[in-house]
Amino acid sequence: MAKNHKDAEQGRSASVRRIRHQGRNGRLSRERVLATALELVDREGLSAMSMRRVGAELGVEAMTLYRYASSKDAMLDGLVEALYLELDVALAADPLGAEPDWRAELHRVARATHQVAMAHPHVVPLLATRMLAVPLARRPLAVLKDHERVLVLLEQAGLDESTASMVCRAITAWILGYAFVELQAMVDNSEETEPAFRLGLHRMPVQELPRLRKTAPAIAEHGGPEGLAAGLDALLDRFAPNAR
Repeated sequence: MAKNHKDAEQGRSASVRRIRHQGRNGRLSRERVLATALELVDREGLSAMSMRRVGAELGVEAMTLYRYASSKDAMLDGLVEALYLELDVALAADPLGAEPDWRAELHRVARATHQVAMAHPHVVPLLATRMLAVPLARRPLAVLKDHERVLVLLEQAGLDESTASMVCRAITAWILGYAFVELQAMVDNSEETEPAFRLGLHRMPVQELPRLRKTAPAIAEHGGPEGLAAGLDALLDRFAPNAR
């Protein structure tokens, strides 16, 4: 089982690298523009992203890019699209089988989403900010297909439309919220080896925050895929206990 999972991981990585390589070379295209913007943000953070910088990375004038993204906001939406396209690649590279169990498939979607988010931490904030700014129908198709995928699985579970919509919202909130918590800044001084000073606990007033000071080292630890799966199971047990 472990070997199969490792092989699947390697297959996903190879597929993603191949798509990026194809996007970076050859003629200018939307795929190449988005791949370049994604690499820039991965390397330098969201603050570095501008039409001018992406154009410079591609060796073209910024105005040339407006053919592929009409504004900086459109480019930011494109970064969200790029993450969900990568999610599609990851899922295609690691299928469960011809007729997967709906619950196991939801776990696979959650796990793949988490892996993509951890690979692009600087882009993850856009999953919140752009979804707040962009109406549902105007979101990239890759994002909408992810919503559709989850709803199809909940339909397979036998949930009615009302329950499925509630569970879909809860699943989305859990997966994205979990990624945000995993990526939250915790380290105060990365050069410190002593955990308390590394986290800057001496900056927290002990009389006012005794529990937080005590628990902070544990909170700073990443929950990883195991924590993600445990929370998803708890959510499904609560909201869909009678699903088939």
